[in-house]
Amino acid sequence: MGIGAPVFLVNYKTYAGTTGDDALAFAETIERVRDETGSRFAVAPQLPDLRLVAERTTLPIVAQAGVPRAESGMGDVTLEAVANAGADAVFVSHPEHEAALTAVDRAVDRCAELGLESIVAVESLSTARMALAAGPEWLLFERPADIATEEGMVRTHPERIEAFVEAVADEAPETRTFVGGGVRTAEDVSRAFDCGVDATGAASAAVGADDREAWLRSIATAVPTADSSRCGSNVNG
Repeated sequence: MGIGAPVFLVNYKTYAGTTGDDALAFAETIERVRDETGSRFAVAPQLPDLRLVAERTTLPIVAQAGVPRAESGMGDVTLEAVANAGADAVFVSHPEHEAALTAVDRAVDRCAELGLESIVAVESLSTARMALAAGPEWLLFERPADIATEEGMVRTHPERIEAFVEAVADEAPETRTFVGGGVRTAEDVSRAFDCGVDATGAASAAVGADDREAWLRSIATAVPTADSSRCGSNVNG
């Protein structure tokens, strides 16, 4: 079904308290907030729990990683496996799990064959333009230094996000845009969507919230409910 837009992604990464029954309980909370607010959410559980969350909720599911089976070795998680487990999308590259552009190109092609939406991470406009050649469904703009901080681009350099959105719209209007890194509050989420992106998300802020449901409800107030961003310049919606 894809992950849709506009959307807020809750990424479990490898944080404590996000595996097994805890993973499912958190996902069910996200699902309840989505249903009661009308705001779109997606979730990226730890890979061993991907099937559990996919089968027990109706949330869009994002796999945190995956490689084509043809290029895999022992210990790798394949794109084929995450698709079979119920993923709707997959990070084929991420600031914490980088892949060479040549590998990204092959992974994006295999995702298309499997019906997975591909998410490719970039940290600059120059790498964004190179990554667009692979034809991913999503391009994530995130700087490694912003991860789990309070100094993300949504606060410090929103103009860079706007330039990123404009560049993608000019060169590949079918590709959706995503910004991450340092997103912690509803105000941050509003800033992100005001810059024109189709998606944003958080990991540490979501998992570490004292009251996760209350935090999610605050975030929901900042996620647009229509299938477009609040910034009229974005044509990806």
